[in-house]
Amino acid sequence: LSKGHLDILQRSKSARSFLPGEPIYHEGAPSDGIHCIAEGMVGIRKLDEAGNSILLRLSHPGETLGYRSLLAGGDHRTTAEALAPSTICFIDQRTVWHLLKSDPAIGLRFLQHAAHDLDSAEDKALQSATLTVRGRLAHLLLVFRERYAIAEDEDGFDLQLPLSRQDLAAMIGIRPESMSRTIRHLHDNGVAKFAGRRVHIPSVEVLLGELDAGKMG
Repeated sequence: LSKGHLDILQRSKSARSFLPGEPIYHEGAPSDGIHCIAEGMVGIRKLDEAGNSILLRLSHPGETLGYRSLLAGGDHRTTAEALAPSTICFIDQRTVWHLLKSDPAIGLRFLQHAAHDLDSAEDKALQSATLTVRGRLAHLLLVFRERYAIAEDEDGFDLQLPLSRQDLAAMIGIRPESMSRTIRHLHDNGVAKFAGRRVHIPSVEVLLGELDAGKMG
């Protein structure tokens, strides 16, 4: 952004703190601006046909929420919920549209952001179609490694899971009871040792092997 646009942004934005479990916005509510995560962790949820809240993805500091609903001119299609103590900046729609109209390059960056999100959604759909449950959980543990690893050695790593097992199950598209069985199988096979939310991976190579072994078809 130019200095002038940054000045407009600084004058218009507001910040609010959220405790774990507090909603930032609700599915079906009108979109009145965009939200930017300054600190914390946010879960993006959506209700299924049975009314169950399904965790779609995690969002972290630096990410922008709610922009697609704003640009589409519709209501929020998901719920954003703080999963850890979080600070969220809010920019009202009037300011967003002013910036978009005065600098088309900002709109292009939003478009690039939307394309990245679409690619991520397609990758997740492909994993669900081609990987078994064990393979999907192994992939999720590898994704968590970058942000949530608390110890590493030459062969493996330890991580602290940021989510409950129910939410983990929702993220890979299975039922909680299937998640419990899968965790038990990986534990018994020595692939991943679970103790509450702490997970010990003795060998990254063995965990990676679950991706190839877990391909269907």
